[in-house]
Amino acid sequence: MTTTTATEPISSTLEVPGATLTYDVRRSEATTEPALFLIGSPMGAGGFPSLAGYFPDRTIVTYDPRGNGERSTAHDPDQPITPQVQADDVHRIIEELGGGPVDLFASSGGAIVALALVAKYPDDIRTLVAHEPPLASLTADREHALAVNRAINATYQRSGWGAGMAHFIQVVSHRGLFTAEDAAAPAPDPAMFGMPADDDGRRSDLMLGHSVLYLTSFEPDFDALKRAPTRIVIAVGEKSDGELAHRGGEAAAERLGVEPTAFPGDHGGFMGGEYGQAPGEPEAFAAKLREVLEG
Repeated sequence: MTTTTATEPISSTLEVPGATLTYDVRRSEATTEPALFLIGSPMGAGGFPSLAGYFPDRTIVTYDPRGNGERSTAHDPDQPITPQVQADDVHRIIEELGGGPVDLFASSGGAIVALALVAKYPDDIRTLVAHEPPLASLTADREHALAVNRAINATYQRSGWGAGMAHFIQVVSHRGLFTAEDAAAPAPDPAMFGMPADDDGRRSDLMLGHSVLYLTSFEPDFDALKRAPTRIVIAVGEKSDGELAHRGGEAAAERLGVEPTAFPGDHGGFMGGEYGQAPGEPEAFAAKLREVLEG
């Protein structure tokens, strides 16, 4: 499969309780399929152009979660930005665009948001592909996995963005179970991960200030998910075995009574160099996503 130049997105804003959201629509007039939403958290629309480019035959919707940046602002940044809050935001965008059911690919924290969305609004989503939800709340090392995420937030609050991001990178690249020693270990030197040591004084980062606390500790309502008409596929990366997000996906699949579906690449396998990161395997990833959606 080769990429086709994606339709240019049309951006719109939506006022919701507590926030102003920006979402983008790449419309395909020829399709008879429902819209395909691509979401992450804290990742916004900027993470999905490569993946969107492989679906010129679908209307694609992306958005920036509240608190992600200047495009989607939280009116009170100190208010917790939880999976439930973000699920309501996505639901309101779906309603604004004519209602469901739509298809949804959701990665990382976005996959956690998507599970909250399906449990609360079961008629919104036809097929959900939940890719690598970092559900520390479900893993065998729950106590220590949650503790290391709280430690990331503590480092951020104490020393700022660069220190918090270095601690985050250390945690998400860890393979295997976390221990009490991991949770109690001092934060790494930011320079080890190419992060700045200076503290700019800001504490408005969505991931370090909110996601590591509220998303990783969220416990999906699996009874509601099993009752929903939505077809739920839990996806994990072929190259991320042992990492927290991969293990969270495996745990969610077990609770749903399904086998996780392996997707090409690692946690960022769908990306093609967005945010300056090393490219994943977006062409192979998109082919697998299409195969799963066509089910």
